[in-house]
Amino acid sequence: MSEKKRGFFSRLFGNSSEETQNLQEEKATDSAELPRALEGVQSVPPDSVKGLEETTEAVAGETPVLENPELIPEAETAPGEKASDKPHNLDEAEAKALEETAYLDSDVLTEENSADSEAEPDILFPEVRDAAATVAEDTADVQPVLTDEITELSGTEEAGEDVPVKKSWFQRLKAGLSRSSSALTEGISSIFNKRKLDADTLEELEDILIQADLGIDTAIAITDRVSDGRYDKEISGEEVRSILAEEIENVLEPVAKPLDLECGHKPHILLMVGVNGTGKTTTIGKLSSLLHERGKKVMLAAGDTFRAAAVEQLKVWGERTGAEVVARDTGADAAGLAYDAVDAALCNNTDVLLIDTAGRLQNKAELMDELEKIIRVIRKRVPDAPHTTLLTLDATTGQNALSQVEIFGKVAGVTGLVMTKLDGTARGGILVAIARKYGLPVHFIGVGEDMDDLEPFSASDFAAAIAGKDHETD
Repeated sequence: MSEKKRGFFSRLFGNSSEETQNLQEEKATDSAELPRALEGVQSVPPDSVKGLEETTEAVAGETPVLENPELIPEAETAPGEKASDKPHNLDEAEAKALEETAYLDSDVLTEENSADSEAEPDILFPEVRDAAATVAEDTADVQPVLTDEITELSGTEEAGEDVPVKKSWFQRLKAGLSRSSSALTEGISSIFNKRKLDADTLEELEDILIQADLGIDTAIAITDRVSDGRYDKEISGEEVRSILAEEIENVLEPVAKPLDLECGHKPHILLMVGVNGTGKTTTIGKLSSLLHERGKKVMLAAGDTFRAAAVEQLKVWGERTGAEVVARDTGADAAGLAYDAVDAALCNNTDVLLIDTAGRLQNKAELMDELEKIIRVIRKRVPDAPHTTLLTLDATTGQNALSQVEIFGKVAGVTGLVMTKLDGTARGGILVAIARKYGLPVHFIGVGEDMDDLEPFSASDFAAAIAGKDHETD
């Protein structure tokens, strides 16, 4: 055996440290058997020694990495291990090599055990497999329910005071008329601020009322009411606002009438007209929903054949409310579609037929002629139809709404109004001017696109909202 190998094994299995050597020397001195043991070792046959050397060389050949400790990467001390825990009969490089070999062996064993653990459990334990499958199936049914309940409860808890509270109808109406009411209330407050009522004050008030689209006649009526008995006296802005609300309500109360569809006609044929973008199709859909809730059999006619979106929108409303929808391809003749719809409503025992029409400007003669044609065709099947003709008015249009009422009234025989888009940018005062001039019934007002954003018109609510007063408590 070479000195190098013999030295290595001596350090690996023998006593290379000074402390261990001293201990062995003391034991050898005290033991009487030590000489005989040494003689026994010295008397080992040469052949046995040669065999031991060959075996040692073979083992050393299987671990060549230990012969080159400088090639072994430095191993870190394991967590919780002290440097003194390493075998101190090895030099630093050999101790590190031994640790590396131990780690490699443990990795191999771990992989083998892991491979064994991945064997099919149902082959050895079918009852375990069946029980696990049952538990998994039950858990799959229960877990989503529990998760939803936990989510709902935690969401409610976390939301706390941040959960949005749905506003009342009057609150939404007041918000919709905020533009008009702000202009009125701010103007009135600036005029009637510790100031006596005189001719200049009344003139300023009249200008503010006209600018709010209330109309000249309404403005004069309000200023006359304010000046009555108060001339050359102080009057508060709050008192003027109360007079304003009262006068507006007086104008609107005669026209605030519900839509009556129980007038002995079956089907009751309702025609919806108006300029582009005033919300005709949406209003028809909302009316269909309201009538469906009342148990009416409703049919919808997609007469806005110029817009594919309008046809699809009406089909969606029909699906929601269970109403049959009569529709044609885009660009089809609107008058012919209206005729077919009336014919179908007569055959199907329909209670109410709602006919949509394309938006048209009141100053376009050819478009207004087409509307007249639709009405003539309808009357070929039902002579006194349409029984109701509703004009939708966009509340943001201001004074232009007056001409719309006049022209559509002459061509289509408008019987009632629906004011839409009272959404905060509205110039709601125009409705007062229209009511005073034409006296047409106002059936509904809308403040948005949602289903509950269309409500029967209330004169007192509208008057209080536009005057900036809290009608719910006044």
